[in-house]
Amino acid sequence: MRTLGYAILSLLSREELSGYDLMGRMRERVGFFWSARHSQIYPELAQLEEEGFVTHRLVEQRERPDKKVYEITEYGLAALKEWVIEPPSVRATRDEMTLKAYSIWLADPEEAITLFREQEQKHQEQLQRYREIEAWMKEEWGADLERIDSHHFASYAALRRGIGYESEYAEWCRWVSDSLERGV
Repeated sequence: MRTLGYAILSLLSREELSGYDLMGRMRERVGFFWSARHSQIYPELAQLEEEGFVTHRLVEQRERPDKKVYEITEYGLAALKEWVIEPPSVRATRDEMTLKAYSIWLADPEEAITLFREQEQKHQEQLQRYREIEAWMKEEWGADLERIDSHHFASYAALRRGIGYESEYAEWCRWVSDSLERGV
């Protein structure tokens, strides 16, 4: 199964979702660290259902076509539980800003400073959004954040990774900008 399938199973392990709702949750909840296009979701759902990892039921709607609501099967949950403890596949990091930094010595320093300050700001803004989500989680979920058998703990663990990433990335951009400014 592709990683996208496991991302879908992760969302369905929390609640039943239509394809449309799944796309929204993908964007809202895991979109900061895993993304998929709309055109990928439905074929993946069909594949997951064909292989027995999910099932669906039809929900009648007024003035709209019926919708399929998907849920994870016991087989899908078992596969997700097995996958979650496997080491991830090694992939090369693809980060355009790091690539730009690798050749920064060729750039106009003032333009490079502007670029890195803008990126620092972007990462600071994302960090602020994560901090707001963290505050909400702490207020809303409280002690559940420390219960390792809770999906709230799992959501918080992923958020903490995002906080660390954005914080470090903003600091790195600041360091590059400050270094360039000292050299000007």
